[in-house]
Amino acid sequence: MKAEQMTEALEQVATQVGVRVRYETMTGATAGAGGLCKLKGQWTVIIDRRTPVADRAAMLIEALAEFDTDALFLPPRVREALQSRRPRTAGDAGTEAALSH
Repeated sequence: MKAEQMTEALEQVATQVGVRVRYETMTGATAGAGGLCKLKGQWTVIIDRRTPVADRAAMLIEALAEFDTDALFLPPRVREALQSRRPRTAGDAGTEAALSH
């Protein structure tokens, strides 16, 4: 999946989980920065407009990994990317051990 397609798919995921995505022109020390925050009670991902597409996708993956997307239909590459950024839980380790035997 190309970076543009991944970014578009992640923007759709954001909409489905109620996260707003904003592209802003950032200057000074904040140039190139961005991330997940809560603005006026709404989860929002702010991304610098000048951020390359691949980095936009990475920022969205990082932010959206925090949200429950299990009930959503996601392209396999998007689901894998989100799951790879989620912290492992004790239940995951047990499942991995059971699958490896």
